[in-house]
Amino acid sequence: MKTFEELGVAPELLRAISEMGYENPMPVQEEVIPYLLGNDNEVIALAQTGTGKTAAFGLPILQQIELQQVQPQALILCPTRELCLQIADDLNDYSKYLERMKILPVYGGSSIETQIKALKRGVHIIVATPGRLIDLINRKTVKLEAVKNVILDEADEMLNMGFSESIDEILAHVPQNRNMLLFSATMPAGIAHITKKYMRNPHEIVIGRKNEGAKNVKHVYYMVNAKDKYLVLKRLADYNPRIYGIVFCRTRKETQEIADWLIKDGYNADSLHGDLSQVQRDYVMQKFRLRNIQLLVATDVAARGLDVDDLTHIIHYGLPDDVESYTHRSGRTGRAGKTGTSIAIIHLKEKHKVKDIERTINKQFEQGVIPTGKQICEKQLFGFVDRVEKVEVNEEEIQEIMPAIYRKLDWLDKEDVIKRMISLEFNRLINYYREAGEIEAPQERKAGERKTGERNKGEWKTGGKEKGSGRPSEKGYARLFINLGKTDGLWPQQVIGLINDNVPGKKITVGRIDLMKTFSFFEVKEADKDRVVRHLDGIKAFGRRVAVEQATESSTEPRKPKKGYDTDKKKKKKAYSKN
Repeated sequence: MKTFEELGVAPELLRAISEMGYENPMPVQEEVIPYLLGNDNEVIALAQTGTGKTAAFGLPILQQIELQQVQPQALILCPTRELCLQIADDLNDYSKYLERMKILPVYGGSSIETQIKALKRGVHIIVATPGRLIDLINRKTVKLEAVKNVILDEADEMLNMGFSESIDEILAHVPQNRNMLLFSATMPAGIAHITKKYMRNPHEIVIGRKNEGAKNVKHVYYMVNAKDKYLVLKRLADYNPRIYGIVFCRTRKETQEIADWLIKDGYNADSLHGDLSQVQRDYVMQKFRLRNIQLLVATDVAARGLDVDDLTHIIHYGLPDDVESYTHRSGRTGRAGKTGTSIAIIHLKEKHKVKDIERTINKQFEQGVIPTGKQICEKQLFGFVDRVEKVEVNEEEIQEIMPAIYRKLDWLDKEDVIKRMISLEFNRLINYYREAGEIEAPQERKAGERKTGERNKGEWKTGGKEKGSGRPSEKGYARLFINLGKTDGLWPQQVIGLINDNVPGKKITVGRIDLMKTFSFFEVKEADKDRVVRHLDGIKAFGRRVAVEQATESSTEPRKPKKGYDTDKKKKKKAYSKN
């Protein structure tokens, strides 16, 4: 393995990176740095996020800057504000001993006037997001005619975010004889447009295989029923008490809901999505970097550019539609030689996505087994004992108070103290899993095979009208009827939300949910039945008055809603207008 000195890195840069703890170059650095230190060398480098790409292009770019010429000589484009600031900070650290080096991050969400003033004072390197840079170009406050190197970092992400036209517009203001350096984790077809149009004869450097997943990441999937996804997420968090990770959701609404549920259930969690202001985003990300948050629930777009070390887990609450997004998500863990785990919580219809991902990243998923309540409690208990063993005791700080504590606990022997300490810490968790029951994984069906309890055409119907379900409820659960169904836009997630948003007190555990066309059935614990009926029956939701009652095996037509709300649409409309 070569050293940075053998790669040709200048002494001033060597001194800075040595103080930062850089010892030996990573594979992408060993390949890229010597090539970029040559003349007119264009590069396409494909490597996973977290493999040292910033130093790979940053060190040679810094080394080639002519400090006496105070105008932009290098332009680095990246997709997000967060990545822009991160790259600028890294370059400033590398150039600590390069006197008068000026690096300016240019991004939206910050004062453009401040950035214009900095440009007028003169800079050597601009790190920019495309949108803000185009604003500055249109205002004629940035000049790019002296740029010798253009770097596109996270090029695939910029294409995914729709920046292709913006890149075209920016490159039209840069000299044609400049070098172009393209760094990416994946190689989507859109990158071919950029390479063909703007690069002369680029040298391709691939670390690993194209679109391959990070080597130190284990990929696991859990097959669950849709209604159990959140409960499984909780179990996985509890089974990994030292978890530090990102939970990826598909929509902003789902992201906020999952984060709210986790916070309500006592987890150190928060959300990151496009509806947050920049100040809110910065606050959440700062808390996450400081580990005040264990689980960050985020959308793909919001998490782009978020660079955090030592993530233990990436959890896909919903798999993305494209493999490139999965590769980016999972590549956020297992970095810098450490191991990580990428977990997908899926239902049966998503099984084909797992197969597609396996083929692309050339890695096999393990099928995980949902941990039982007993396993979770044991894992938590031993984790707590491990922390007790390793805790640092400050004898000087506590020596004055210890005699009084010894006297207070003198009537207890060692075993009693340990039992009480464990009970104080874990009674809530133990009680929860004692009552929660186990989660059953869905059974994959063979072609033509019917799911247990699934009705054939004509079952549970009389005279062509849907009637009640003859299916008995699970042991310890009560089966309830609700006069909302698929035609109202009702889905399992909305049923759970409707219950927990309107029934005060302890969170309701919802069991099986059966959605019909015009009405539905759901199960809650027998002890919660009366409370649910009392608080839901008669409320207004989905533009209708809700009727909830206990279902029986002989349930047929649902009872009529309360007076003034007829099931017939015309009568119902009339009744609403009277009120």
